[in-house]
Amino acid sequence: MLLIYTHKITPRFSYIMRQVFTRILGIEISFTTKVEDFIKHSGAKITYTKKPLQNEFFVRSNDLLFEHGINDIQINVADWEGVPCFFTAGEDSSVPYDIFSASFYLLSRYEEYLPHVKDKHGRFSPKDSLAFKNDFLRLPVVDIWANKLLDRLLERFPDIKVKHKSYSYTSIIDVTASHCYAHRGFTRSLAGFLMDLGNFRIRRLLTRIGVWFNPKRDPYNNFAFLIETKKRYDLNCIFFFQFASYSTYDKNVSPNNNNFRFLIKSIADYCKVALATSYSSFDDTELLKKEKKNLEGVINRQVDYSRMRYNRVDFPHTYRNLVEAGFTDDFTMGYTHEIGFRAGTSFPFYLYDINMELQQPIRVHSFAFHDYALHEDTKMNDILEKVGSLYKEVKKVNGDFISVFSNELLGTDHKINWKETYATIVKKYHV
Repeated sequence: MLLIYTHKITPRFSYIMRQVFTRILGIEISFTTKVEDFIKHSGAKITYTKKPLQNEFFVRSNDLLFEHGINDIQINVADWEGVPCFFTAGEDSSVPYDIFSASFYLLSRYEEYLPHVKDKHGRFSPKDSLAFKNDFLRLPVVDIWANKLLDRLLERFPDIKVKHKSYSYTSIIDVTASHCYAHRGFTRSLAGFLMDLGNFRIRRLLTRIGVWFNPKRDPYNNFAFLIETKKRYDLNCIFFFQFASYSTYDKNVSPNNNNFRFLIKSIADYCKVALATSYSSFDDTELLKKEKKNLEGVINRQVDYSRMRYNRVDFPHTYRNLVEAGFTDDFTMGYTHEIGFRAGTSFPFYLYDINMELQQPIRVHSFAFHDYALHEDTKMNDILEKVGSLYKEVKKVNGDFISVFSNELLGTDHKINWKETYATIVKKYHV
């Protein structure tokens, strides 16, 4: 048991200490604000405050974990033995940076509460992030800092008990359009036919007609391939199905279509099925609940996992809505068009609601890359090099490596063979 002394135990303090020590490093901890209890403790112990008590393991605290709300913070990113870090702790500190405050800043997505310009979908731009601006977006820095701290703790306390984590890989399949031409209904199919004809898209037109006579030839119908790949490598694979009515940004097959419902049921026999929420439900909790309930009715089991359409997140309201709708885990944390670690970690963490100063009961899972972030690459080797660099960093810290692929892109004949690319990535990086 590691004892941590501080002058004040706040929700932010207990939140980040449990994330760093318990969930990332596997170390049991307890807190105290009493000097006499700290001195009496004969096991591993550290102090986290402004000044050390004696010559103990000491991390000089920044003010961030003892504040409330959002403040304008000046951050200077520097180098810690080859790893970017911030919130300098000074010479007396056993580590040169207050990694607890720095970790809280990234995990809470503090910067996304600050005023910023959003894109047309209301999303925070990765280019506005501290990680992108300082070139550490592709590093799980929170996990790296935690392991550097562990090395120093083991030097001082070699008998400290650590439950070592193991690397894991999760393949997420985003199904926001299960079929390109099949099962679309007469009106939508006729409109698509006339549009292709009017624009002289002959190849697309011929493919469309072929699918009408044989729905299995639909280019988005990659599900047999995906299930076979899951079986071959014993993957942890999660399918996120959109199950919503048609709208401007929600164009999947109708949830009332029996073929679509049968597909979802058949996938649920092999993999976990979860909800890819609709664009329309982003600010509509009742609609979100309805979509969740309808999907549960198809697979006859509870749906606990969510992914937001277009990776849209509005802090902290999105997660409050997900909690109210009954979700326990969300897999939206990442950027659509930039690879890397949006929250600076590969480990799951609970959402800290800064406005309410409490931990929300929903776990956030960060994906390392979305296939659309690699869409402009024309060579598989370039893609494998980028993915491989992320994999190596996650492997070093025994974290969770999560990829997001869409069945639409897997069915697109564009520059490279995406099915082959997916199979190669899975083979190389699933263990």
